[in-house]
Amino acid sequence: MAAEKKKILMTFDLKEQKRALLDQTFGEIAEVSILPDLTGSERQRKLEEADILFTWNMPREMREEEIRNLRRTRLVQLVSAGADHVPYSALPPGVIVAANVGAFAEPMAEHVLAMTMALSKRLLPLHNKLAKGEFDQRSVSKYLHGGVCGILGYGGIGRAVARRMKAIGMKIFAINSSGKTEEAVDFIGTLNDLNTVLQAADVVVIALPLNKHTHGLIGTAELRRMKPDAILINVARGAIVDEAALYRHLKDYPDFMAGIDAWWIEPFGQGEFRTDFPFLTLPNVLGTPHNSAIIPGIMSDAIREAAKNIKRYISGEPVKGIINPADYDG
Repeated sequence: MAAEKKKILMTFDLKEQKRALLDQTFGEIAEVSILPDLTGSERQRKLEEADILFTWNMPREMREEEIRNLRRTRLVQLVSAGADHVPYSALPPGVIVAANVGAFAEPMAEHVLAMTMALSKRLLPLHNKLAKGEFDQRSVSKYLHGGVCGILGYGGIGRAVARRMKAIGMKIFAINSSGKTEEAVDFIGTLNDLNTVLQAADVVVIALPLNKHTHGLIGTAELRRMKPDAILINVARGAIVDEAALYRHLKDYPDFMAGIDAWWIEPFGQGEFRTDFPFLTLPNVLGTPHNSAIIPGIMSDAIREAAKNIKRYISGEPVKGIINPADYDG
């Protein structure tokens, strides 16, 4: 007798080609329903029957009472790599939440490299001077070869960044949760070693998850431990860095530079983009609209990777990217 198909409920809509992708992935092992297609009693029934929730931005795609109706759900698979937006307290007890780890790593690492190079070579300020007729040939740029790249968060994104930074001759000082890695690095530690990495680094890349351990991790004291001409790149979450402290530091240390892709108030979480300080008026800041992962086909690739993780779960194989809710609650 064939096993009963698992019921997957997707909280976001898909174009036909992406629906075909899911059909190819799950075949005969699962039945997929699309929540935006459902209304009334059918919507309610599918919520109550769902074994697996496949979601992008759950709080904006579902009402809280609907989340509480996920009585059978045992896996919540995210399309996103970050998991700080999940309403853990509303989920059924014992549910597994899995982030889409590594799905966006390669384009994000390219973006980090681009921001680092643009800042270190002062490309935007020099371009703006030329546009005003000023030929500043004596401006000195930062030389990265032989320097240290500190990577806070040594998962898929951090490792992809390290490969690129090694290619330009930088040493790698990394931090992860275990303080161990099989990768060839010059230093590996945990958050307890944060000061060591900050003091040594010429470039610091933030690729950490935002949780109760990392919220506000980089404040005034941490910034002052960094070199006065260091480069800070944040492609993770804005709230890992104290916004006011960073702005003050950039004003007080004009040779210090920041590449900001992840902001404090963004449309994904808060419905708008806004800053409390005029970062984008500073010559030592380069900003992008949290699009470091956006390349052609990236959503299809990310959905495919997340779907593979769901297939692992259905097949009884180890699930990647499992989140510990205790890191987010309390």
